[in-house]
Amino acid sequence: MDWKIEVVTVPVSDQDRAIDFYAGKVGFAVDIDFKVSDEVRLVQMTPPGSACSIHLATPRMGMQTGSLSGVFLVVPDVLIAHAELAERGVEVGEVLVFDDGAYRPAREGESLDNVGCVFFSDPDGNRWCVQQIPVRG
Repeated sequence: MDWKIEVVTVPVSDQDRAIDFYAGKVGFAVDIDFKVSDEVRLVQMTPPGSACSIHLATPRMGMQTGSLSGVFLVVPDVLIAHAELAERGVEVGEVLVFDDGAYRPAREGESLDNVGCVFFSDPDGNRWCVQQIPVRG
């Protein structure tokens, strides 16, 4: 039996602001934006090429705003991803390498496969890592 992660909940204070950030700046597609009632709005978005989506949850849905950390987006080229995010207005950190148990700045010309990454946060402080993973065959 396959077990797949389908949706990750992202706790945000303002769904409209989060949609502007994730769709407008990061480039996620808005899959669902449905207002169930004055208190409940379902918003689901998917990163380009991903089989896993995110769900934008407000504080009344039980999670602390800005508490998400440790979710990785994977890309074949972290340098290109860094440039795209910066170009779209996302405050993204420098390219780092995980080396000997800690992150350090990447060195020019070194392999970034499986160790190169950048970090960014959404307007609520939810922290994301974008990691370079070679294309899996």
